[in-house]
Formats: sequence, structure tokens, C-alpha cells
Amino acid sequence: MLIGCFNSAVGQSDPVSETQIRKLTDQAWEYYKESNFEKSLITSRVALNYATFAKNNYLIAKSYKIIGGNFNELSEFDKAIFFYQKALFYANKTESDSIKYSLYNNLGNIYCFEKKQFDRGINCYKKSIAYSFKLNNVSQIYFTNVNMAWAYFDIGKFEEGYPYLKFVGNNVEKYGDKSTEIVFNMLNGMYSNYCGQNEAANGYFLKAIESGKNSEEESDLSYAHLEYSKFLTKVKKYKEAYDNLVLFNKITERLYSQEKLKKASAAGFNLELDEYKRQIDRIENEKTSQSQSLKKSRIIVILFVLISFILLFLIITLVQNIRFKKKHNLELLLAKEIAEEASLLKTQFISTISHELRTPLYGVVGITNMLLEEHKELSKSQHLSSLKFSARYLLSLVNDILQINKIEENKVVLENLTFNISDEITVIKNSLSFLSQKNNNKISIDIDPNIPEYLIGDKLRLAQILMNLVSNALKFTKDGEVEIVIKLSKVEGKMNFLDFLIKDNGVGIAVVDQGKIFEKFVQVGRKDEDYQGTGLGLSIVKRLLGLFGSTITLDSDLGRGTSFSFVIPFEHDLAKTKNIINEIEVDLTSSEIYNILVVEDNLINQLVTKKIIEKNNYRCKVVDDGFAALKVLETEVFDMILMDINMPLMNGFETTKRIRLLGIETPVVALTAFDKDEITDEALSSGINDIIIKPFEPVKLFKIINYLINEKNAV
Repeated sequence: MLIGCFNSAVGQSDPVSETQIRKLTDQAWEYYKESNFEKSLITSRVALNYATFAKNNYLIAKSYKIIGGNFNELSEFDKAIFFYQKALFYANKTESDSIKYSLYNNLGNIYCFEKKQFDRGINCYKKSIAYSFKLNNVSQIYFTNVNMAWAYFDIGKFEEGYPYLKFVGNNVEKYGDKSTEIVFNMLNGMYSNYCGQNEAANGYFLKAIESGKNSEEESDLSYAHLEYSKFLTKVKKYKEAYDNLVLFNKITERLYSQEKLKKASAAGFNLELDEYKRQIDRIENEKTSQSQSLKKSRIIVILFVLISFILLFLIITLVQNIRFKKKHNLELLLAKEIAEEASLLKTQFISTISHELRTPLYGVVGITNMLLEEHKELSKSQHLSSLKFSARYLLSLVNDILQINKIEENKVVLENLTFNISDEITVIKNSLSFLSQKNNNKISIDIDPNIPEYLIGDKLRLAQILMNLVSNALKFTKDGEVEIVIKLSKVEGKMNFLDFLIKDNGVGIAVVDQGKIFEKFVQVGRKDEDYQGTGLGLSIVKRLLGLFGSTITLDSDLGRGTSFSFVIPFEHDLAKTKNIINEIEVDLTSSEIYNILVVEDNLINQLVTKKIIEKNNYRCKVVDDGFAALKVLETEVFDMILMDINMPLMNGFETTKRIRLLGIETPVVALTAFDKDEITDEALSSGINDIIIKPFEPVKLFKIINYLINEKNAV
């Protein structure tokens, strides 16, 4: 077994005294490695006494660890466990995870190989690996994996132990040493023997023995001879098996001669006497403390009488308080019920507002797309492009305002889309042209030419951040200039770090107010004629930047203007960009002509959805409510049903349930303005196959339509 290595102690308050103790423990460890157990135990005993007097928990733990290691080598396994656990007790009072790793590794060795308590040993190994991960020390993880592989092989569980051996093999060149090289080859020999690969096994055992001859690790060499002897016996090479067994015995006798063991046993006996003496001293101290306590008993009795009178008075007071609290609790329960009802109303209000805002936005985005598609001459219109961008931006802003708790809980996931930073900034500038003209401001743009043409990241969230910051700058600047400066700060692999600066020469922000402007619903220095916003803009900016792993820096003063800066990394990968573009630019035409039933009560949404579907050459029928859908399904067959959820007379869930009761298995996709998390469970239980939140991209709709129809036809 491989014993965990020591690390040096950290210097403490008394450098001279503790330096001497560290030297003693280091010397004891050297004696241990030389198998001079007598001197190791004597030296560690002295070190332990000094460390105990100095109350240095780390050095106490280190001394106990060396003592436990000596008893382990002397085959005094119960004593070794005792001292290892003493070491753990003091190690847990320190910040040193390295010594905890080593102690759990050594306990794992004893439980697995000596006490045959395999599960307990494996549990110790796992704790050892956990501390190695905490230290980010792969070499220690490698070290413990060697022992775990050996432990599993030792009880014949080769298949369970092989993954650990494989990990060792993948890292032996980087983290291996002479000792682990011996064990690694020996374990490979054992596994090859198990697999019936005799020639490979023989080669591995010979490599292990050859490595051992060039190493000081005689103990590991002896195990290699022992396992090789077992293998040779199996293949009926009895003479060679006998020779290797003799070599195993010779090395063992040399390491553990009777004289060495006798002297070490005496040293260990003295050390145990010290341990008993420490326990006796502790008992004596407790006895003295108890004696002093008894002397104070008279005072305690007097105090007890006084306290009894006081307690009686308190009981009377308590009874009166209980009567008062009963009455008060009724008022609190009533207030709690009112608060819970208000919270429920708030949730219902947010859900309703979410639906009511998304529904008209679906019409705005859809009709804008229709105008751009049906009138190609409008495709270059900045006004129409700005309208589409603003509608999509407004939708994203609505979602974030209504779900700001999700942002705080990191439930918003960034998307990977390809974009051109210059194009995005131009669209933002055009979208804010009205606001800039209102206050007679100029927007200037400075973009580093070294920034790649195409980047990959969440361009909509970036636009949200910039829109909030630039619009904020325009609102509080008059007859001035707002600068948008983007520089390439550094490149790491495929990641390009862009440094954004939004600067204005407006009214500025007082130093006293700068610490609170990023809080929700906070607006500072606002006059009655100023913009009446929600106070969420900068709060959302801060949280969105957190999703990018970035922070925002503010530099401002009254009358001098304000500048916000932040850095966001974006990926530049031409191959990945091409794949994203190809995925977006899907051909929406189809050789198949599907019959689609749209169940929707809103006339504008009916128009938009029907136009989207018919543009793909599908046949589309629209009905206003659930009852009309059930009636038309009695006489007609459809390939897909697009179902609105919030409808009069009968909602989408109930309509779908009744469709399924009729035995109709046509795929149903919910087209809804509700938040997906709110309706997923009820949608699945009612028989709805998928959910799309309005507004949506046509590509996403047709992908789902094709997938569900093809899946149904394949059954």
C-alpha cells in the first residue's frame, strides 16, 4: 500500500519553538522511511510532547500521524487506527486539507488490506479523494486511485477496480514516481492474469520487479515478488514461484528484523505510557475543577433559593404574557392570511400582465415580419427594422421585468447566436434616434476594427444591456453627446474580450447616489418633468452582466457626465458560425402539404399564424374556440393542431383533454403567451405534445411541426 506523503507545517506565532518541533517531526518521518521504527517513535514522541505543550494542533496531528504509520508497519493495526484517529481529531481543528487527505488514505489502507473491512476502507479512500479535489491536487487523486485499484484487486473484484487502474494508466507519465511505477506494473500483471493474458501478465510482473531493483521502495518490491509468485504457481512454474517467494521473505525479514521490532516495540510502549499519562493529567484537572465547583456549592444553594423566587415571579408574568400573546397571535394569523392572499394576487397579476403584454407583441412581431416578407422593397427600411427590433427588445424586457427573480436565481440561460457587432450597434442607434432627437443629442460610435466580423453569443441580452445604458444616457443628457466605444481588450483562444464604454456629458450622478442606482425600483435625481420609468433598467443591466460573468464600472460626477464600462467575452469560430447560420436559414417550404388546425380567439393572432403557415404551402383552418375545434374534428382530419390556451368558453387544456377522449392522436402544440414554467405540468397531463411561447420564430414552429408529424407517422 502507498502511504500518504507529508507537507511542511505553516509557521506559527512562536517561530523558534515551532521550527524545532517541525524539525523533530521531519526527522521522525525520515527515520520512518528508513524503516528505523525505534528512532522514529522516540523522535515523534518528543515532538508530540512539545507540540502538545505549544497547543499547535497541526503539529500534534502530524506527530500522531507518524506514530500511527509506525504502528501500521509494526502490524499493530488497532494501535495504528487509534493514533490515526487521534491525528484526525486534531487535523479537523486546522485548515490543512493535505494532512486530512493523507490520514484518510492511510486509514483506507489499513481497513482494506489488514482489517478486511473493505466498505469502510473504500469510504476512507473516497474522503481522501474529496480533499484532493478540494486542494485541486491531481497527483494526490492519482495516488489514492492506485490504492483503490489495489484494494479491489486484493479481494478479487477486478472489474470494479479496473476503472481506477485505467485512470492511473492515463496519468502515470505525468504523476507517477518510482514507487507507483512498481505498483502500477504489478497491478497490470494481476489484471492480465485475471483476464487469462499470461504473456502480458508475465511481462508486467517482470517490469515491476525491474523497477523495484532501481528503487528504494523495497516494501513495494516485496509485494511484486509475492504477486509474481502467485502467478507463477498458477501457470505451474513452481521453481520460479518458489524463488520469488524466497525473495519476498528475504526483503520482509530485512525490513522487519526481530531486533528492530523489539526496540520499536519498547519505544511504542513508552509512547503509549505518555498517552495514558496525558489522559490521567486530564482526569486530574477535571477532578480539581470539580473540587473547586463543590466549594462554590453553598453559594449556589443560596443563589438557587433567590432564583426560585425570581422564577416564581417570572412564571406569573409568563402566564399573563401567554394570555396576551394568544390574543395577539389571532391578529398575526389574520395578518398572515392577508399577506398570503396578497402574494397570490401578485403572482396572478404578474401572470396576467405577462399574457396580456405578450399577446399584442405577437401581433406586432408577426405583422412586421409579414410586411418585410410581402414587400421586399421595405426590407431596407430603417424604420421597419427598428420597429421589429424594438418589439423583440420590448418582449425580452417584459420577460425580464416579470421574471427578475429568475435572473437573480440564475434561471435565465444565455443563447448562442452569431452576429455582427457593428450591425447590432447600428440597429440600437436607429432604434433610439427619436429619443436622441428629443433632447437634441448626438450618438457617436467607435468600434475597434480588430474585432472579428462575426461573433457568437447572446446578442439579444447584449442589446438589452446597451439599450438600457444608452437610453438612460440620452434621457439625462441635453444638447450633448453619447459615445458608444467598443475595444478588443484581449484574445484568449477563441474568446474575444470586448471592452464596452457608454459615456455621456449629461447631468451626472452624485457620489452619494452611486451605490444605490443598481437596486430595483430606484431612481435618483429625478424631477417631475423627467422620464417616468420603472427604475429597473440598471438593475436588469447588472443582473444580465452577471449572467455573462461580468461586472459594471461607474464613473460619474454631478455636471460632468457619466460613463459605464464592462467587459464581455464572445466566441469567434468560423465553422461554428457557419453551422449556426445554416441552422437559422432553414428552407421553410416543404414538398409535403400538411393540414393544420389553428384554435385561436384573437383575430390579429389568427391572421399572423395563418399567414406564417400558408407561406410554407400548408393548408390552414382557423376556429375561434374549443367547441368549434371539437365540431370540425368530427368531420375533418388534420396533421397538426395549434392550440391557444387562454380562450373563452373552454380553454386549451380542457379542449385537448376532450380531443384525446375522442381517440384523436393528432399532435397538439400549445401556442401561448403564458410563461412555459407555469403551464408545463398541466399541458403534459392534458395531452399537449409541445409548447411554443408567443412571439416565436417561424423556423422553430416548422421544426416542431415536422418533428411531431414525422414521429407520429413513424409509429
